[in-house]
Amino acid sequence: MSEHPLAADLIRAHLARVEQLRVRAQAEGLKSAVDDIKRLQALRFRATYADFLGQARYAPATRFFLDELYGVHDFMQRDAQFSRIAGALERLFPEAVAQLAVDLAETHALTEVLDQQLATHWLTLNSAMPTATRYILSWRLTDSRAARDRQLSVVQHMGLELQRLTRLKSLRLGLRMMRNPAHLAGLDALQHFLESGFDAFSALGDARAFLDTIQERESRWIAALFDQPLEACSAALSRELVRHG
Repeated sequence: MSEHPLAADLIRAHLARVEQLRVRAQAEGLKSAVDDIKRLQALRFRATYADFLGQARYAPATRFFLDELYGVHDFMQRDAQFSRIAGALERLFPEAVAQLAVDLAETHALTEVLDQQLATHWLTLNSAMPTATRYILSWRLTDSRAARDRQLSVVQHMGLELQRLTRLKSLRLGLRMMRNPAHLAGLDALQHFLESGFDAFSALGDARAFLDTIQERESRWIAALFDQPLEACSAALSRELVRHG
């Protein structure tokens, strides 16, 4: 198999950006606020997709997105593994995985950029105000509609790639055969991400309805968080967060 220099360069660039943001967050005292933002967003996501989490067909794919893309986790180990093997990705894993890795890296970088921008504004606002209102104001001060749209677009592409790849039985077998080599090479976190995605989308079958629903619901939230009158949007977000509880 040949290397994929463009994919490797993109992966390294995205993950270098994430590492820079981590360093900045620590240096500027933003980490706690970033974690608060991530927890709040994870709560909203779980509420918005509670119906999917309650269905056997959709639950694995929903958990994959919530845990592997938007979870409140330390992804340093996985990032380091992706970055370390970016140039040899197609030698170590089946060739079709390269674009999936690029999508993951870009989503990860976009999420970290946006979360850190939100956290910066979050800290300038009165901590006594309602959580939902504070979040919405932080969102609007960030003013990142294009980045939000891009984030959703990349997630959609990742889902379509996972659906396409899960139909290749030889690829799933190849991933299973990579377990021991991946473990020996110190690539456990990367292997876990790939297998989790493939297992989730294999259980899902045709992913179109699932991805269309994500597109519709997230587009609606993006529009509301930018454009809906503050009081109405705050009430809607508060209800969503309570609904999860």
